[in-house]
Amino acid sequence: MILIVGGTGALGSAVARRLLAQERAVRIMTRTPQKAGELQELGAEVVQGDLRDKASLARACQDVSVVIAAAHSVMGNGSDASKYVDDRGHKWLIDAAKAAGVERFVYTSALVADPDSSVPFFHIKYEIEQYLRHNGLEFVILRPTAFMESHAYMLIGQPILENGKVTLFGPGENPRNFVAADDVARFVLIALDDPRTTGRVIAVGGPDNRSNMQVVALYEDIVARKVKVSHVPLGMLRLMSPLLRPFQPGLSQVMQVGILNETTDQTFDMSETLQQYPMTLTRLE
Repeated sequence: MILIVGGTGALGSAVARRLLAQERAVRIMTRTPQKAGELQELGAEVVQGDLRDKASLARACQDVSVVIAAAHSVMGNGSDASKYVDDRGHKWLIDAAKAAGVERFVYTSALVADPDSSVPFFHIKYEIEQYLRHNGLEFVILRPTAFMESHAYMLIGQPILENGKVTLFGPGENPRNFVAADDVARFVLIALDDPRTTGRVIAVGGPDNRSNMQVVALYEDIVARKVKVSHVPLGMLRLMSPLLRPFQPGLSQVMQVGILNETTDQTFDMSETLQQYPMTLTRLE
């Protein structure tokens, strides 16, 4: 049995569909089982569970050989804040997997996971990587770039398609890498089945790098009209992020990510990874 934590999200559901198409036993752990109806119809077992509920993690890990961790709470506030879900919750999940005798743990980190990151979410990702390394479980760590479904479509394309306008953090001119969730899902399956991946950290990105304004231009071609673009200055983000952190840690983190995206190198070259694991990647178009 393969347990997918976060199985109704973009990555988790893509992994589930691929595994179910191979007729493999899949268990979806989700806080809201009604969201997993389609996957249940495809043959997945669905269980209610929460990374903030240690007992539910122990139940979800019973009779499981592999755990795939694909949940996050980068925008969470209050009890959903990243420190409870991405940090403590994932440590509880790793401990529950080990106690249940799980054979392999696949953790979805981030390309920019860094102990010195200015963004707490990326610091937490690195800390969980280290926790997993020292727990004794057989593991694989995947470090994807920005999911195009969230960063290119939800944050940029969807407002354009619905309202003809969009707001960007910063000037939007710094190139960054976008990856399709389904391409990351293909690497999750490699991590399950290829013994060469054991104990490895695998960086996963898309085939090209685009700035946010280039994404806007792509959607302008789709809607065949000029889009109204508003920009939140980086100085405003630097001012507001620490002020919001005590009350809105999720929004504060998103602002910090926006600063990072515009002021550091966010490009990625998949050539080395593709030499080891050849495949055709999904382009942003």
